[in-house]
Amino acid sequence: MAEVEWTDEAERRLRSVYDYIAEHNPTAASKVVVEIYEKVQLLASYPQLGQRYEPIADREIREILYGHYRIPYLVVSEDLIRVLGVFHSAMDLGRYLE
Repeated sequence: MAEVEWTDEAERRLRSVYDYIAEHNPTAASKVVVEIYEKVQLLASYPQLGQRYEPIADREIREILYGHYRIPYLVVSEDLIRVLGVFHSAMDLGRYLE
């Protein structure tokens, strides 16, 4: 089983998701954040779960989806997965990952 590590950027972005949703519905915000976290934890057992992020060919960057969010991650090794961020699906990931 791999360790799942959140980068500082990923933690900030998850907090931003919470803050944005919580402005209107704190209960829903908590639910979304918990469900994103739980989905990401699946990577510990299934690191190849997400689809490969093709624009970056020199690293094993993949992404999983949750609702309107894209969650890119780097497969560092079979023992380490690094979560790179939590982005709204309308955002251009290339600006943040390359």
